Amino acid sequence: MVAKLSDVAELAGVSVTTVSRVINSYGSLSQKTIDKVHAAMRELRYQPNAMARSLQGKSSQFIGLIFPNIENPFFTALVAEIEELLFEKGYKVIIATSSNDIEKEQQYLQMLAANQVEGIITSSHNPNIDSYKDSFLPIVSYDRYLSETIPIVSEDNYRGGYLLGEYLVSTGAKNILMLRDDDNSNSPTAKRYQGFTEATANNSHLTTFDLDSNQVSNGGDIQAIVDIVVDNKIDGIFAYNDIMAIQLQNALRKANLRVPEDVNVVGYDGSPIVQLLHPDLPTIIQPIHEAAQRLIDTLFNEINNKPALPNDVLPVKLYTPESK
Repeated sequence: MVAKLSDVAELAGVSVTTVSRVINSYGSLSQKTIDKVHAAMRELRYQPNAMARSLQGKSSQFIGLIFPNIENPFFTALVAEIEELLFEKGYKVIIATSSNDIEKEQQYLQMLAANQVEGIITSSHNPNIDSYKDSFLPIVSYDRYLSETIPIVSEDNYRGGYLLGEYLVSTGAKNILMLRDDDNSNSPTAKRYQGFTEATANNSHLTTFDLDSNQVSNGGDIQAIVDIVVDNKIDGIFAYNDIMAIQLQNALRKANLRVPEDVNVVGYDGSPIVQLLHPDLPTIIQPIHEAAQRLIDTLFNEINNKPALPNDVLPVKLYTPESK
């Protein structure tokens, strides 16, 4: 049976009001009283209700995080950095993974609002969710356009795409395949493809292949990509993230193609674990700490009704095995 506030008060030998004052750090109380209440809470395994505290005018000190998944090492690293920085500010997080499922994401938005989070940081990959547009909560988006009223924090996606295109051309690649996982929105990530296309325009033949990321994650499109590589004598590939690039490297090697000698594959994200385990993968390194700090600063400006921060893109850099 779940313990109630009155149960804690009875065990500690104090009033319900006193227990509430201890939980909310309100008023002047003796250390003896505080210790008795804490001891009773521990014995009964009582957890204060964050929503009830917020309804009393107290900050819930919870922030909601909505990300497509945390299996991708980049999202894992970014979420971990956000959580650590928020903890240093005295806040805790509620993490929700939407799995690119619109219904699931809408339910998570409702759940976070019901639990009185003070704001939400999201990297939703589901466009056109009306709940974002209609939400009364402060929200900040990472690299995705959600609505005119929701600020976006993003890196220099155009520069990242351009650097990768420039790099493949410098290796002598002539027949280049660009894999697109685009949601057809006007999100900043679309600029990666623009930068890559412009960097390769005068030096190579470019083939574009649009992907369904759910199919790829199940291996459905990998063989189709390998077939395109073989049929078109592709010698350079821009994968839309590091995980896709690694999957493709493995599939090409199974097809008896040498990587990078026959086909050079480049990724995007540059998470620390990928750099550690796959130092042979050329990629774009995104500034995880700076992105996490900017997301938090932008969100708290929203929470505190302060002027919006300048929408400056964060710098990225190219990593190649030769630059180690």
